[in-house]
Amino acid sequence: PFYLYSAQTLTRHFTVFDKAFSPVPHMVCFAVKSNSNLAVLSLLAGLGAGADIVSGGELFRVLKAGMPGDRVVYSGVGKSAAEIRMALENGILMFNVEGLQEMDAISREARSLGVKARISFRVNPDVDPKTHPYISTGLKKNKFGLSVDQARKAYFRAMDDEWLDVVGIDCHIGSQLTEVGPFVHALRRVKDLVEELRAGGVTLDYLDLGGGLGIRYDDESPPGPDQYASALVEELAGMDLTLILEPGRVIAGNAGILVTRVIYTKENGEKEFVIVDAAMNDLARPSLYDAYHELLPVTRTSKGKRVVDVVGPICETGDFLARDRAMPALEPGDLLAVRSAGAYGFTMSSNYNSRPRAAEVMVMGDRYQVVRSRETFEDLVRGEVIPPWLQGR
Repeated sequence: PFYLYSAQTLTRHFTVFDKAFSPVPHMVCFAVKSNSNLAVLSLLAGLGAGADIVSGGELFRVLKAGMPGDRVVYSGVGKSAAEIRMALENGILMFNVEGLQEMDAISREARSLGVKARISFRVNPDVDPKTHPYISTGLKKNKFGLSVDQARKAYFRAMDDEWLDVVGIDCHIGSQLTEVGPFVHALRRVKDLVEELRAGGVTLDYLDLGGGLGIRYDDESPPGPDQYASALVEELAGMDLTLILEPGRVIAGNAGILVTRVIYTKENGEKEFVIVDAAMNDLARPSLYDAYHELLPVTRTSKGKRVVDVVGPICETGDFLARDRAMPALEPGDLLAVRSAGAYGFTMSSNYNSRPRAAEVMVMGDRYQVVRSRETFEDLVRGEVIPPWLQGR
């Protein structure tokens, strides 16, 4: 199998999203967790994108792709001391701080380097994003951010720390949201806190509203960037803050497909199966979230449809790309395109069952380039050793 990304579609999606927010000062920081391929990041960097990162590895990638440090925001609940130091050394725009112990860790690393760390606090507004519970991030029961009460206290504490420069406020409520309402509800709660902080002498320059705007996988009807932006810009009137947005899926999701080949077909008296060479290790979303991805034959066919399960070679009942799906009659060797796979596809893939990860390809018009080589069996064991005291037994 291989992933295929369209450079033209990535460009169009980013440009439309960025233009939608042109009425206000803003920065679009692509959510690297959705697609971290260097070619994708380099293309977006050339369009003026920044990056939303959640690990030292993602920071390494965006810097290598040509994104300047001062267009990087660092989110996530488990930043290590080494990662914090790396971010400070590369002059990132700000840390989105998720807890008081993390704030203290950032202060320590800043002091050791003799620099000030720019920070915002991630506020958990306790807003239901109406999405899959595994990708909901803004409820009280979620691990992310601080409650409004905790954040209020954290801001005033941080103001007294000479190694911290409080520059913003952050909020992210979830992923694959298909309504504008939850975004507006969260923004209103954050606005109230901003007014309170400013009244107490806290100066803020940035409002990071995260990402989460959904895309169409099946029959969803998510708002477009213009509708999304219009609702937020109206609420932002008079706030005098630079808006930071962290789109990922809405940029990359429908700019990529996963191409897989039929290996076998079979039936067991109860069901019919189409067995393909892509599996849950290549695309985890169907198994993890019971997510829908449209599957289309690469070559058009007029063959009658049959209801089948499209499954992979992994030894798990949960290894499927589609269940009870009406598909044209397929034969070994046929190619299928798994649509809407450009986000949270390759980045969530693994080597489970010792399967080499798929290749990644980018296309621009009639040109294409393999932008990540397919892994080999040797790649699977790179870095592993057999202890001397086991050899020869």
